[in-house]
Amino acid sequence: MCGFAGFVSKESAVEPEQVLSGMGRAIAHRGPDDAGLWHHLDLGAGLVHRRLSIQDLSPAGAQPMASASGRYVIAFNGEVYNFRQLHSELVKLGCQFRGHSDTEVMLHAIEQWGLVPSLARFSGMFAFALIDLQERTLVLARDRMGEKPLYYGYQGTVLLFGSELKALRAHPAWQGGVDQQALALLLRHNVIPAPWSIHKGIFKLPPASMVTFQLNAGHSNPLPEPERYWRLEECFVESPPGSFDDASHQLESLLGDVVEDQMVSDVPLGAFLSGGIDSSTVVALMQARATQRVKTFSIGFDEAGFNEAEHAAEVARHLGTEHTELYVTPNDALGLVPRLPELYDEPFADSSQLPTYLVSEMTRKHVTVALSGDGGDELFCGYTRYPSVLSRWQGRNSLSGLGRRAAAALPESLSAAAIRALVPAQRGRSGLAIRHRLKAERALARSSSVSEFYRQSVSFWAEPECFRQAVREPTYGLTRPLPPGVPEESLKTLMWRDLNWYLPDDILVKVDRAAMACSLETRIPMLDPKVVAFALSLPLDYNLKGGVGKQVLRSVLFRHVPRELVDRPKQGFAVPVGHWLRGPLRPWAESLLAPSVFGKQELLDESVVNAYWQEHLRGREDYSAELWGILMFLAWLEHTGG
Repeated sequence: MCGFAGFVSKESAVEPEQVLSGMGRAIAHRGPDDAGLWHHLDLGAGLVHRRLSIQDLSPAGAQPMASASGRYVIAFNGEVYNFRQLHSELVKLGCQFRGHSDTEVMLHAIEQWGLVPSLARFSGMFAFALIDLQERTLVLARDRMGEKPLYYGYQGTVLLFGSELKALRAHPAWQGGVDQQALALLLRHNVIPAPWSIHKGIFKLPPASMVTFQLNAGHSNPLPEPERYWRLEECFVESPPGSFDDASHQLESLLGDVVEDQMVSDVPLGAFLSGGIDSSTVVALMQARATQRVKTFSIGFDEAGFNEAEHAAEVARHLGTEHTELYVTPNDALGLVPRLPELYDEPFADSSQLPTYLVSEMTRKHVTVALSGDGGDELFCGYTRYPSVLSRWQGRNSLSGLGRRAAAALPESLSAAAIRALVPAQRGRSGLAIRHRLKAERALARSSSVSEFYRQSVSFWAEPECFRQAVREPTYGLTRPLPPGVPEESLKTLMWRDLNWYLPDDILVKVDRAAMACSLETRIPMLDPKVVAFALSLPLDYNLKGGVGKQVLRSVLFRHVPRELVDRPKQGFAVPVGHWLRGPLRPWAESLLAPSVFGKQELLDESVVNAYWQEHLRGREDYSAELWGILMFLAWLEHTGG
């Protein structure tokens, strides 16, 4: 786990070592243990690497690293968990190693088998920049599920790339500027999905992709298209491993082996434990294969309805882990909120970013690596919204849907008073609340597919009404056509959608930025490609029963933890941000909504935003999710200047 950045530039005025050092300092939190530079004058290419030492703590693991032949140079962020198995294969083929890092194994593999065949063999999380001095190319590549970030793009004639945007901003060629289409997606989902970033001309490399640049070709506009080296949809072919019990035992063995592989570390290791199904399963399998007590960490809140720490403590006691917990107060959040634009690097508005950072900060005081239970909901049909959305979609033309469809068909010019009289459910609500709700209903009613219906169901703003002018949203994971192999009009449609946007663009961004801001490596066993392929090959009825998902995963956990300790409604990692915005966070929010700050941008309509803010303050409606995205954008803009 580290961070890297680099550039390709023919501008002789640039002092490469000075510039690379500055780019590296911008992401020093990702790798506080060491820094390395590499520059090739003829190619105009440079790499900087910041190291968080996890495997091979010696200088033999330092980066950027050259291959044994000198042909390749790599800067790599992440972990390849099966590097020991690959090392054994390569030694048998005659490869000689200087150290025992996974980076060196990757380079030998690429020299021995080629890049694409090696990518197929790597099991892990990674983003890397690989320079081929023989072919005079730069290849940027990202892991299958998108655990590790990678930004790239041209600023003028200079190609910039790196683990975080702040490294790119440190280059003197940086121009910046807000991409309005990306901002529209932020308002819709509170995150910016790949391949887009908040900045014009800068993109996120999608998961399971690589992009190649010819270093002697100069500036290339448009950018070369990324190539996919692995296809998630190929995992959706159902191949039941026998009975449900057979599947359960196979999953326990498979996931247990993956967990054991991911427990390999030369530094202290632990795990996040929320007390839910996913993290409890990972911790249970860790403790079953560990030779000592596993260190576990959880976070809690005093506000009723938001606290899972007590459940985590019960699971920890049963499993016998060495457990540490932290209770978060509004003051903790108040102190952290102003730092969010710096931590998350571009506007990011999943409010669970607050506890994620705080639990990472606490965990880093005890260990350097933490395993996480993320991915279980997307892979094992765990979200309660899945059956709900599909049921609503299938019933949209039934008699039970008449009320919603009638409300959605009301003319936009109809007054709020008339709507209250016609629609009983809207009586007592303000005109703004009625209009906001009806726009969402109209968007649902106009949906022509379950994918579009789902997109509208998980949107905060159904229409970009807070923009001063119409903005067209670009294509992303929820609007891209379904590939062959993914069943249409099915729960697996929704799972595929989330695996292609919500998981990599929200969950994994949240975890990566929060943990790396604390110099903590996180590992996610559920996202091992073998687990992914197994989970998606299962029939739906192995996961969903009576509207409750993750049945096969639950069966694994119940062999280690009594059902009553974990079998409860899903709570999520939420925070009471709506309440906090009316209380301790109100001064911060109002400072951003003040004309002196709000007026620095011309994209959002102040009157519309202020109307929602006042409605939220009155307590009549909860618009915290809609407002949080706007506040995170304004805070980011104030921090970076755009």
